[in-house]
Amino acid sequence: MKTLLVDNGSLEPAAHEGLRRAAADIGGRAGVPVEAVSWKHSNRVPAQSLGGGRAWTLGPWIRAQVEAGERSFLIIPYFVSPQGAIGSALRRDLEELRDELGGFDFSFTDGLSLGDGLAAIVAENVRKACASQGLARPALVVVDHGGPSRASAAVRDRTAEAVRAALAGEVGRVAAASMESPDGAEFYFNRPLLAEVLASEGFDSGEVVIAPLFLLPGRHAGPAGDLDRIAREAEGRSPGLRCHFTELVGSHPAAAEFLADALARALNVGLPS
Repeated sequence: MKTLLVDNGSLEPAAHEGLRRAAADIGGRAGVPVEAVSWKHSNRVPAQSLGGGRAWTLGPWIRAQVEAGERSFLIIPYFVSPQGAIGSALRRDLEELRDELGGFDFSFTDGLSLGDGLAAIVAENVRKACASQGLARPALVVVDHGGPSRASAAVRDRTAEAVRAALAGEVGRVAAASMESPDGAEFYFNRPLLAEVLASEGFDSGEVVIAPLFLLPGRHAGPAGDLDRIAREAEGRSPGLRCHFTELVGSHPAAAEFLADALARALNVGLPS
């Protein structure tokens, strides 16, 4: 059986290199080789060359493995909210690929959001950001990308509430927000948007910490990313506002430890001592 860590699908070099490091870290903790593979919302995107290596996407990687005789795959979902992907599009892509290739078995480990690990990581990252920037009781916004998944929005909201409870007395106002949202009233669960929160009373002046529920850097997170752009535009509209970011969830060692433990449980083995 092959084990693979699958992210949401960015093939930007920083994101894929981060995925490779996470796969090596999780595999090293669990004592199991783990491959880094990008979903890319399609099983038809060819592999690309990045950093002198091969950046595999899901379809081509599984096709190559099946052609080499492998028929069983254990997937570690590298998403903050894996339920929607596992229950719909990712599973569907895998089922279509299985039919095309004549059959193979696949299963999933637990994901990061299925335990208490996510809120604990975010709370620790907020404390670290406050300490490094000398912030006292800043406002806090827990933000996800936003999209068509109610499950993802529910994880964002639950995480914000758990972080609020964990940091009682250490932060001021707390909000959950999305960066963006598809058009249509049926996607109202993505509201409020981050830009709207940063323009609202209690968040439009003073110090605000933004905690992104992202695992990897890419076009959304990191210098000159969409999150940074939204924050700087908000600061331009409200001169008294100062935005600060926590580290990404995936950079915290507890994320790899949590997923390594989920992998060990799925394989019914103990973690190496």
